[in-house]
Amino acid sequence: MIRLLLVDDHPVVRAGYQRLLEQSGDMRVVAQAARAEEAITEFAAHAPDVTVTDLSMPGLGGLELIRRLLVRTPSARVLVFSMHDSAMLVRRALDVGARGYLSKSSAPETLLDAVRRVNAGEDYLGPGLSSGLLPGDSPAAGLEALTPREFEIFRLLARGESLGECASVLNLSQKTISNHQTMIKEKLGVATTAALVHMALRHGVIAADGQ
Repeated sequence: MIRLLLVDDHPVVRAGYQRLLEQSGDMRVVAQAARAEEAITEFAAHAPDVTVTDLSMPGLGGLELIRRLLVRTPSARVLVFSMHDSAMLVRRALDVGARGYLSKSSAPETLLDAVRRVNAGEDYLGPGLSSGLLPGDSPAAGLEALTPREFEIFRLLARGESLGECASVLNLSQKTISNHQTMIKEKLGVATTAALVHMALRHGVIAADGQ
């Protein structure tokens, strides 16, 4: 039996995933979480075989969640299941340690296959994602230059979070966030927050609704 932790900030969505997964007969959802902070606690309590997580959620995002889970348990197997399917986010998720990435637009049975393969220790990319990961495919050289920490701050700022809110979410000082913001803008070649948001939208880091 594959033991699962589901992480998504929409209860109805989690309930639907749980029904789909448990109807397969070889999977059981042992814990759920709406936020990354809650997911970290549930992961420690239940030690799931596979964590299935969205990237967009209040507070810490999915990328930071993956990073923290892997710091805690290097063998953790994480499958990203997200509405965001840009090559940039897929690449970032894999870089921080995700074992698989699947778009929510995929057929339901694809999720079952992805969970089984990640649980078996395989790396998994959903249909249509592989071609976007070829070297040199993305023109976003500036985004590629961001460190994982800078990328998470970039995502939070693009979502409209203030420096103080970013500091609170990431447990850093506001001065540290401000220094990161300066470096991020320099690497991306932008001078304003509006330009930063535009770049995030253009490369699929956030959706039009800011998530």
